[in-house]
Amino acid sequence: MKYAIVIPDGAADNPIEELGGKTPLAAAVTPNMDWIASNGRCGSARTIPSGMPCGSDVAIMSVLGYNPKQWYTGRGPLEAAAQGLNVGPDEWIFRCNLVTIIDGVMKDYSAGHIRSEEAWSLLDELQRQIGGETVHFHHGVSYRHLMTIKREMNVKTVPPHDIMDKKIDSFLPTGYGADSLRTLILRSQAVLSEHEINMVRRDLGENPATSIWLWGQGKMPQLPSFAQRFGRRGAAITAVDLVRGLSRLIGWDIIEVPGATGYIDTNYAGKGAAAAEAIDKYDLVLVHIEAPDEAGHSADFQAKVKAIHQIDEFVVGPVLDKLRSFGEDWRILVMPDHPTPCGVRTHTPDPVPFALAGKQIGGGVVQAPFTEQTAAASDLYIPHGYEIMEYFLTIR
Repeated sequence: MKYAIVIPDGAADNPIEELGGKTPLAAAVTPNMDWIASNGRCGSARTIPSGMPCGSDVAIMSVLGYNPKQWYTGRGPLEAAAQGLNVGPDEWIFRCNLVTIIDGVMKDYSAGHIRSEEAWSLLDELQRQIGGETVHFHHGVSYRHLMTIKREMNVKTVPPHDIMDKKIDSFLPTGYGADSLRTLILRSQAVLSEHEINMVRRDLGENPATSIWLWGQGKMPQLPSFAQRFGRRGAAITAVDLVRGLSRLIGWDIIEVPGATGYIDTNYAGKGAAAAEAIDKYDLVLVHIEAPDEAGHSADFQAKVKAIHQIDEFVVGPVLDKLRSFGEDWRILVMPDHPTPCGVRTHTPDPVPFALAGKQIGGGVVQAPFTEQTAAASDLYIPHGYEIMEYFLTIR
């Protein structure tokens, strides 16, 4: 048996007036996803357990078959695993965004999707001026970086994409040890304010990186391997470190694709081609595409519709064609990890639609097209998202 999972990150949404009351998923042209829904089953699943952070880290852990309430320790550690950082048991790992704060308001959680080379120079300067023996800044991609710190703490933080266009004062870290984090954020603003890179970005009309933002803290988890739990060998294709980290922690290989950016300009065709090729080698191949989520955070419903269409054409289509070459011995699952509605510009914990097809998966009560409405009307609902992997692999 061959298995494939496609995660269009954040693709689920609410009806949008400008789309004639349709969601971006319903408005997009998706013949391949619709075929899966028509020839298999649609349903919905809750990937964010009650009371847990509403992010891709928790949601994708669920999709991979691991109960976040048992295994989740924070987003930062997952990204550290992706980078292969050697982190001690006494170190806390934080996600460190480069952001744009203007007049005390969070204007851009990504500093204009700053280029990695620029970001690395800024991180190096931060390390020189405010890092040290107990504080280290670690390069990531674009605006997504990490910071490790050695000290006891018990803090609460908020993701920057959850506070767009809001005053930051009420959302700074709180709790035991938060004073050191607040100080680092404040000192970063002094370092970055007149940096040459930011001066050039302003001249070019690009958002400058005016501050760091620390969130997603935790310590490194130890997860049982996917092969131990499910008896299959897997690989992941993604441009996002948290998915890389999760994949490595469960023993999967990572397949790198040139031009995969984690943004709406990603190499869709390259991801689809790489996935199709990898199916020959692995039992299960997962393809994660961040673009719909980024469009949702930007409230750009047109970009979201386009991204979903490109995922269908250039990722789902080639993967489906490859699976069909194995006769009947295959299954495919398409599902967002969480909704990222354009109207709220952040994640919500609502159930997500999914469609699956392949060997021994019969049609449900309600069939195509693949939309939130179709999925919600189905008789198939999985209240604990981490159970969907076992269902997908073992359904008879």
